[in-house]
Amino acid sequence: MIKGIVLKLFLLTSALCLFILALIFVGQSVFFKQFYLHQKVEDVQAALQSYQQDYRKAAGDPQAVARLEQDFYQKQNTWITVLDERGNLTDTDDFFMEIRLERSADIPDSSSQTVTIPLYSVMNVEDFNSDNPFLAPWIKAGERIAMEGLVMHNQLVVQRMGRDSSNLRQENRLENHQMVSKEYEVVPRFENPTKYHEKYPSFLVYGTITNIQTPKGTGVSRYMNHLFLDRVKAFQADLLYGDYDGDANASQVTDFAANGVNYKMFVDRITDRSGNPAYMFAMTSLQPVNEAAGVMQNYYVYIIIGTLLLALLASFYYSRRIARPLLRINRTTQKIAGLDFSEKIAVTTRDEIGDLSRSINELSDRLHAHIARLEQDIEKEKQLEHTRKEFISGVSHELKTPLSVIQSCISILKDGVASHKREYYFAAMEEEVKRMDHLIADMLELAKYESGTYTMKLDSFTIDTVIERICAKFASDIASKQLHLHTRLAPIEVVANQHRIEQVIVNFLTNAIRYTPERESIVVSTVEGRDTVQICIENKGVQIPPEQLEKIWDRFYRGEPSRHRSSGGTGLGLAISRKILELHGVEYGATNTAEGVMFFFHLNKKD
Repeated sequence: MIKGIVLKLFLLTSALCLFILALIFVGQSVFFKQFYLHQKVEDVQAALQSYQQDYRKAAGDPQAVARLEQDFYQKQNTWITVLDERGNLTDTDDFFMEIRLERSADIPDSSSQTVTIPLYSVMNVEDFNSDNPFLAPWIKAGERIAMEGLVMHNQLVVQRMGRDSSNLRQENRLENHQMVSKEYEVVPRFENPTKYHEKYPSFLVYGTITNIQTPKGTGVSRYMNHLFLDRVKAFQADLLYGDYDGDANASQVTDFAANGVNYKMFVDRITDRSGNPAYMFAMTSLQPVNEAAGVMQNYYVYIIIGTLLLALLASFYYSRRIARPLLRINRTTQKIAGLDFSEKIAVTTRDEIGDLSRSINELSDRLHAHIARLEQDIEKEKQLEHTRKEFISGVSHELKTPLSVIQSCISILKDGVASHKREYYFAAMEEEVKRMDHLIADMLELAKYESGTYTMKLDSFTIDTVIERICAKFASDIASKQLHLHTRLAPIEVVANQHRIEQVIVNFLTNAIRYTPERESIVVSTVEGRDTVQICIENKGVQIPPEQLEKIWDRFYRGEPSRHRSSGGTGLGLAISRKILELHGVEYGATNTAEGVMFFFHLNKKD
């Protein structure tokens, strides 16, 4: 033991300088990144001011602008371009399509009007330089083409293009994916799609391709950076929808990550050579090693100061280094004796103290594992016992009424009273037997979920397809009450147990149909969030008293006067739905709206 401690003192003394150097490099990895980011942003912003002057001299010449952008990238390792006030690339007369429009009711004075479509917004420049069987048949002058989009700020914004209107939803269409995605984000902000289209009218128009221009030489490279172009189109979508909140007198710097690489995006509002508003848009990667090496020269001053401080702290730490492991072992063993296994002894050596620390950690882990397993077994047993008691209590309580009805019917039939109503009493007994069968099935299913042993298996599926299929099954029930069903669904892929989620939707929709007055409306919608999608089922015309909103999820709960046993339910549908959603670990609830009641729940979107 003494020999091991002496050797440790010798090794610690010899390794002190190496230890200080190692800490310096750790400090660099923590603080240098922030220093580098700050320096990088300042350098790019300074270069943007210089580029603005150069661009004004070259504006109007696409080839000159392309060379200017390439030179800027070579010097600053930053992609850059200039956008007009509508978010379109300037100087793009080397990659466009001219279309002479036919007469359309969606666009006044559209007959013989010619529009120019920037092709980078709907396709890749490489498609013109490859044997692409999709482009050959109809992307050429003289061919007829269909276009679909929105009228925004008195400008036609094309979302999809195809040979015919029937192709606009097929794979062989041209599409501005960023504008389409942005529309799905913006539509839920409005009360209904009609309000949306009142602000952004849609159009469908035919035309004839009169001219196609594709870039040549150095101009081709301007359109080959698809990541950069996607960010430009995303910025254009925000700009057209009014979501860009940049200050006219300041540079906006934002972060963006793609394929595991971090980027900085810069947007400066400027004026072009003609005095019109424009945007200078740039994006730079934060990974280049050669730039980091250059910045390190300015960082050496901080390294020297940090080294001196670390040397002083290391000397103080060394003086207490030997006694610390023993104190830590003593403190940890006292916690273990009090059944607190949260703290572990750090094993940093291979001497006798290291072996002792390792043995104590192993003992702590084994004790903790055995005690945790025992607590789990006890908790499961308590939960199963509680479930059994709840099941027996619930069944005995709910079966009293149907058994009393059956007993009364049997007594009447046995005594020969009202023999002309034999069929009526047999039908009543049959109905009560069916009710008991449904009740027992629901009780067994609820007990399975509450037992704590059921595991929910998850898969991925498209939520709008499931909802539409369920709504179709209830078409006759909806028609029989003359209800109006409205759906606002988006094709979103979610991760959940499809069968159980269908069961939840069926329960919610069944309740909506049952408690909605005749000739009223039911609205089924999906609201997409960043990581989740919210499914909402709202029935108009009737509300639930606020004090009952939390109680409706309890088993056998029926509010008076509208929610009672004779309405047809077992009183377990919402309780089963609650357990299914809790097993999914998602939010759910019910709330009164201005016109009725809305049941909702969330599901996680597929990555």
